[in-house]
Amino acid sequence: MSVMKAAHFSQILLVLLFLTVNAPAYAGNANTDTGMLTMQAPTFEGWLAGVKAEARAKGVSEATLEAAFTGVKPIKKVVKLDRNQPEFKLTFAQYLKRVAPPFRVNRGKKMLKKHKALLARIRQKYGVQPRFIVALWGMETDFGRLTGGFRVINALSTLAYDGRRGRFFRAQLISALKIIDAGHISANAMQGSWAGAMGQTQFMPSTFLKHAVDFNGDGRINIWTDTGDALASGAHYLSNTGWKSDETWGREVLLPADFPKAMLELDVVKPISFWQNMGVRRANGKDLPRRDIPASVIQLDDKTGPAYLVYDNYRAIMDWNKSKNFATAVGILSDRIGGR
Repeated sequence: MSVMKAAHFSQILLVLLFLTVNAPAYAGNANTDTGMLTMQAPTFEGWLAGVKAEARAKGVSEATLEAAFTGVKPIKKVVKLDRNQPEFKLTFAQYLKRVAPPFRVNRGKKMLKKHKALLARIRQKYGVQPRFIVALWGMETDFGRLTGGFRVINALSTLAYDGRRGRFFRAQLISALKIIDAGHISANAMQGSWAGAMGQTQFMPSTFLKHAVDFNGDGRINIWTDTGDALASGAHYLSNTGWKSDETWGREVLLPADFPKAMLELDVVKPISFWQNMGVRRANGKDLPRRDIPASVIQLDDKTGPAYLVYDNYRAIMDWNKSKNFATAVGILSDRIGGR
């Protein structure tokens, strides 16, 4: 190495050493929203000041901010629940047995009868068959019985500050503040799950702002204690995601032994006649329906379990919850409740 090159190299080393010694301290965890290391996180109070500033800029009143954040502190239980969600995997048969047991089917039939007039009005406005509305209601909160015991502002503040999915939960927190500011519910009465899902339909705040409706016309949207608002909001959600009032969700089918596994995907959409020609049959061995609507064939349990021919309404349920197990269970529960 020449003398000039050696001197230049030494200068580079000195610069790197200076930067290393004078670099700011970094937190030990990566920011999952950016994939980069972040500087030491602010205190909760400092972070909260930033949230309030953002909310003010988006039109939330001082009165709402005062009511919402008085006494708010991170909840250790919420962090624990978020970080320790069960990882075990149920087969679909086990999952269905858990979420659609006979007692839920029987109660669903009673709810279908009890709210017959209300559900008829909702169907007339949004085009969603009552049995599907009741099935989702049952799956989400056991027909309004289990809506969550956490104060939503506290839970969302905890999750947004914790940072694992900080960007998502901060946006939900701002949405929740807008709901309170609009007068739909008070901050103390806004109860929900540890993850911030609210009311009888378990809407996240952003979902509430987009899909919830004031069905009884009293000037407030109340998915917590008003059954009409809650069920109509669920129907409005499905309607907004392409629900078809003259179709069902799907049906269990039998596959031929040589059926290509690569075709067992929701993004493979073909007319029913195509699947008939491929050898797909109803669960009882009979031909598929002759109505040639678009359909996909899926197989649960990582393509080893039961197979289903599913239609556009199944996709609407999947928009509600991305789990195929959930969507299929809703369809089956709706069939059992409706007597199909």
